[in-house]
Amino acid sequence: MRAQLRVLVKRILRKHGYPPDKHEKATPTVLEQAELLSQESVAA
Repeated sequence: MRAQLRVLVKRILRKHGYPPDKHEKATPTVLEQAELLSQESVAA
């Protein structure tokens, strides 16, 4: 599941031209943020 999510995130980032400098850490950062948000929503 995580691999599929990573592919989807990469596609969305690429589609919207993010990050402008093509920084390699963009995908892991977005995935980390998504995990944090999902954990917060489960805890609430």
